[in-house]
Amino acid sequence: MNLSDLCHPNQLRELSVPQLARLAQQIRQKHLETVAATGGHLGPGLGVVELTLGLYKTLDLDRDRVVWDVGHQAYPHKMLTGRYANFHTLRQKDGIAGYLKRAENPFDCWGAGHASTSISAALGMALARDFQGLNRKVVAVIGDGALTGGMALEALNHAGHLAKTNLMVILNDNEMSISENVGGLSLYLNRLRTDPALRQLRSNLESQLFNFPLLGSTFSPEFERFKDSLKYMTMTRSKAGVIFEELGFTYLGPIDGHNLSDLIETFEFAHNLTGPVFVHVITVKGKGYEVAERNQVTYHAQNAFDLTTGKAKPSSKPTPPAYTSVFASTLLKLAEQNEKIVGITAAMPTGTGLDKFKERFADRYFDVGIAEQHAVTMAAGLAAEGMRPVAAIYSTFLQRAFDQIVHDVAIQDLPVFFCLDRAGVVGEDGPTHHGVFDLAYLRQIPGMVVMAPKDEAELQRMLVTGVQYTKGPIAVRYPRGAGVGAPLMAEGWEAVPVGKAEVLRTGDDLLIVAIGSMVHPSLQAAALLSEHGIAATVVNARFAKPLDTELILPLARRIARVVTVEEGCRTGGFGSAVLEALMDAGLAVPTLRIGIDDRFVTHASRSQLLEMLGLTPTGIAQTIQQSLNTQPAAQPQP
Repeated sequence: MNLSDLCHPNQLRELSVPQLARLAQQIRQKHLETVAATGGHLGPGLGVVELTLGLYKTLDLDRDRVVWDVGHQAYPHKMLTGRYANFHTLRQKDGIAGYLKRAENPFDCWGAGHASTSISAALGMALARDFQGLNRKVVAVIGDGALTGGMALEALNHAGHLAKTNLMVILNDNEMSISENVGGLSLYLNRLRTDPALRQLRSNLESQLFNFPLLGSTFSPEFERFKDSLKYMTMTRSKAGVIFEELGFTYLGPIDGHNLSDLIETFEFAHNLTGPVFVHVITVKGKGYEVAERNQVTYHAQNAFDLTTGKAKPSSKPTPPAYTSVFASTLLKLAEQNEKIVGITAAMPTGTGLDKFKERFADRYFDVGIAEQHAVTMAAGLAAEGMRPVAAIYSTFLQRAFDQIVHDVAIQDLPVFFCLDRAGVVGEDGPTHHGVFDLAYLRQIPGMVVMAPKDEAELQRMLVTGVQYTKGPIAVRYPRGAGVGAPLMAEGWEAVPVGKAEVLRTGDDLLIVAIGSMVHPSLQAAALLSEHGIAATVVNARFAKPLDTELILPLARRIARVVTVEEGCRTGGFGSAVLEALMDAGLAVPTLRIGIDDRFVTHASRSQLLEMLGLTPTGIAQTIQQSLNTQPAAQPQP
């Protein structure tokens, strides 16, 4: 059978191991060709091809449920569930999503882009099955990186307590999340992989059973079942699975995640056990593509690349440095001058740029794993004792630690510096990864300072502001990708005064107050409007909180028409902050808020999304013109 002939995943149940192995080759080839052309997650999916095939051969997917943690490891799942023909549209506008999506396919029973949710969701599904009296297998597939997340450990603790609830948890253990795993659990799993006594036990057990005295090489079906039971009983009672056994799981493993026969045999055995079962599967991230196997961090995800060499396709033109790299280089300079600066990441050292900090200041660098809540409270503890913690976390992932920001940082006025990378729309990863809520959820917290640079040079200055600020928590948010080309300084940056905006352009017809990545597009929109006789004043707000009302309110009173522009949600966001300030001052002036409507944004390239959302210079100018045509200006107020 070819992948193109597969109409339903249940067809895998009729295939032999050699036939499944041929499908595995086709899946890897399609996976590589697609990601090389479109970009996407490479290593995770390549590592679970046999795991996926072996598992699905033992299930009825019209009935059973498989919950994949995160979803970037589920590209093989997508190909096996009716999306092979359209797989070339992966992560493209109007194409297949890069993560699992319930609305996209009936076999995507759970969607997630944030790690560590699978066991909780699967346990909920298993309990629902039991309440409804259904006969259904429920399986969670979680990576060892996601197992560092506290939510996963909470779910393991609860699932193990429910001894009569049938649930299978498969650990896809490849020693990696995006970067190398950290923590005590990772060290424990590593001992399981490398334990020589366990390897000897597994290699000798079957041959010893095969030569069982008096019975020879021909066994009855009853003895075959006894043999298998004894083999797995011996495996589960070894010292390897003691932690999971103590939690209440039956532990099976470690299993070779690329041996289809062993996988199928183990899964079938596990399905017949009662209660929660933990199957430990060892895989190789990037399996089958030597370049990805050698460099698992870089090839976790890739932009379009040359499949033969593994090298990224060259850009058609040079681009300014990315905000992330400007953050990294500037923080290094600041840390050289201030030995109290500590860098903290939650399993994203490369993505946030803190890998550079680690190389230079290893003793002041902490990767806590996929544990944003712990990262924030640990930072609070550091700040309480006089250190200057810099928590570099993607905007979308900091959402997971909202209570810690409030309870452990803000209430105690602790000067933790939050650096929110990937703020705004991030592109092809879609709604789970867009950082569009940070302005809204941070500005509501008492004592929190929230700033956003108009360009990479202003980011340098805001980093100085952040490490110098000691009155309480402060955050800076900046977008994914390249800056605008502003000249950078090697050092000697001046801090941006907290709560101070700046006027970049003057005009008497309209006041545009923009923040962060929308400042330069707003300046360009003002130039377009001037061609139609509309003269706009443009203000770079710099701060969503505290807002520079001393600058903004007099301008709003004189010009009597206000537009706010932000790359974030309009509900409760920066525009709402300006509108609240106007209302509090008794200024009832027409105010247009341009931003992201009350909806989740789909996946496409960042440039495509900005155009779709009307957050380009042309889009901003057109929205303003339409508003001017439908809403008369107020009279200037005294």
